[in-house]
Amino acid sequence: MIMLMTNTMFYLISIVVSLIVLLGIYLMSKVEKARLGNFISSLISVIAVVITLIYFDIFNSKEALIITCYGIIIGSFIGTFLALKVKMIQMPELVALFNGLGGAASAIIGIVTLYTSPQVFEFTTSVLAIIVGFVTLIGSLVAAGKLAKIIDGKPVVYKFHQSINIFCILILIAGLVLSGFSLIPNQYLTIYVIIISLFSLIFGYLFSIRVGGADMPITISLLNSLSGVAGAIAGMAINNVLLVSIGGIVGASGLVLTQIMCKAMNRSLVAILLSKGIITSQVKIDTNNSNNYSKNEDYSQKIAEAKKVVIVPGYGMALSQAQFLVKQLYDELIKLGKDVKFGIHPVAGRMPGHMNVLLAEAEINYEDLYDLEVINKQFKETDVVIVIGANDVINPAANTAVNTPIYQMPILNVSEARHIIICN
Repeated sequence: MIMLMTNTMFYLISIVVSLIVLLGIYLMSKVEKARLGNFISSLISVIAVVITLIYFDIFNSKEALIITCYGIIIGSFIGTFLALKVKMIQMPELVALFNGLGGAASAIIGIVTLYTSPQVFEFTTSVLAIIVGFVTLIGSLVAAGKLAKIIDGKPVVYKFHQSINIFCILILIAGLVLSGFSLIPNQYLTIYVIIISLFSLIFGYLFSIRVGGADMPITISLLNSLSGVAGAIAGMAINNVLLVSIGGIVGASGLVLTQIMCKAMNRSLVAILLSKGIITSQVKIDTNNSNNYSKNEDYSQKIAEAKKVVIVPGYGMALSQAQFLVKQLYDELIKLGKDVKFGIHPVAGRMPGHMNVLLAEAEINYEDLYDLEVINKQFKETDVVIVIGANDVINPAANTAVNTPIYQMPILNVSEARHIIICN
């Protein structure tokens, strides 16, 4: 027999666990301590599960304990399998999938709670958990599908797209209002749950399918935030302060990251989510202008003469898994006495921090990685810029091509350098 935990003890432990989670997140923001931060966060999450099981007296119920063990074993097997089999290039899809699974778990908690005759507050928060959870689930699956090229990666806008979105929102709001006034008879509860779930899934699909291209990292960050919010709401539904706390931390951190990335794109979150799709620019390109371009240039000579070199990686580097070759280039340039820096655009790649993760995997010094605002001030003094698999993030058309997805997006001003070598 395991003794029950008092409410006071559970709340105090929850505060300590939440602080340790914050510590783990802080350490993960430092490349040299990221693995330690990840380990601490993972370990404390396991401890949080055990604490919750003790608090809800699961260990003293044979049936509940068996079901819990099955869930832990299955989840651990899937997690281990994915960790061993998924390649680094597939990490954005995996992150999106994990966000979706978090949303699904919260939605399931909400559905189960509705069938336990909850009070008004628990009923309403359960419905909200279902809505946010299923929106996160289907949105994440669409994002993962786009990243894996199972679904067309371009923004997709259907006829009456916005009208259907508004209709779904109105239905979901009406469902919440009904729950708040306890106006759902028990005999209609299943129909009510199906309607709420269905319209949540439709809305999640419609909001995510219209996002694509360079906006995908922002969408994944938003979905990460929503998975945390869904968890926090589910915690309210079952009176689990620990789940509320940790879910709130995940939700808040994801939302902050989303806002940072929106600022980097010089676009509002509303503008991204209400994208009207790809519009082809009518900007004419002067193909006769070859003042700074030559197929016959001796690039090795340019690099040999250079003192300051900036390497700009992009999604092409991730796609070709070229980060280790970039590390070899970096090492050779350092041996030659060059001042080598990396210019990192906030939305380069397919997930937040994608380039940072890949370069850290290749063991490139984090001190040599510079964000957009810092490195842009140094391009005028740079002798050679080597662009590896980057496109939109260096495209000067972002300054002039009105009505295109990249219009007004801050770019890496590589054109200010003396020489540019583009490797795609």
